[in-house]
Amino acid sequence: MFKEIKALIEKEITLELRQKYALNGMLLYIVSTVYVCYLSFRMKANQIDKITWNTLFWIILLFTAMNAIAKSFTQERYGRLLYYYTLASPVGIILSKIVYNTLLMLVLALAGFGVYAVVMGNPVGDMPLYLASIVLGAVGFASTLTMIAGIASKAENSATLMAILSFPVILPMLLMLLKISKNALDGLDRASSLDEVFMLLAIDAIVLVLSVILFPFLWRS
Repeated sequence: MFKEIKALIEKEITLELRQKYALNGMLLYIVSTVYVCYLSFRMKANQIDKITWNTLFWIILLFTAMNAIAKSFTQERYGRLLYYYTLASPVGIILSKIVYNTLLMLVLALAGFGVYAVVMGNPVGDMPLYLASIVLGAVGFASTLTMIAGIASKAENSATLMAILSFPVILPMLLMLLKISKNALDGLDRASSLDEVFMLLAIDAIVLVLSVILFPFLWRS
C-alpha cells in the first residue's frame, strides 16, 4: 500500500512539473488578489485593522484551495481513470490525492502568506502560532476538498456541486481557523487556542477515515 501511494504521489508531482498549470496559476492568483487588496485598502486609507487583515487572508486562501483542488479528479480522463482502476486500489488513490493536495496547499499557503505579509504588512504577534494555523488550514482544506472533489466529479456540474457540498464542512473549520489566527495576531496565550486546534485535528481525522471508508464505493460507481 505504501509503495502504491508513493508511486501515485510521484505520478501527481511528475504531471504537475510537466504541466505547471495548478501551481503557477494559483501563485499568480494569489499575487494578483493580494495586489487588488493592497489597492483597495492600503492606498486608500493607508491602514488596515487586524480583523480585516486576517479575514482577507483566509478568504484568499480558501478560494485558492477551491480552485487548486477542484481539478483533482476532473482533470483525469475517463480512460485514465479506468486504467488506474486496473492498477491501484481506491484507498491508495484517495490517500495519494490527499497527500499531494496537502503538499500543494502547504506550498501555496506559505507562499501566499509571505506575499501577503510583505505587501499588506505583518501585524502578527505570535508568528509560530499563526504559521501553525496556516498549516492546519492547509491540511484541513486539502483533505476535505479532495474527498468532496471526488464526489463532485461524478456529477455534470462538478464545480457548483463541490461548492455546495463543501460549505457545511468548510464553514466551521474556517471559523476555528479565524479564531486561532486572531489569537496569534493579538499575541494571546497559546492555551486559549488549544480547543480549536484539537477540534481541527479531529475534523481532519474524521474526514480522512470517511475518505478511506466511502471512496471505494464511490470509485466502483
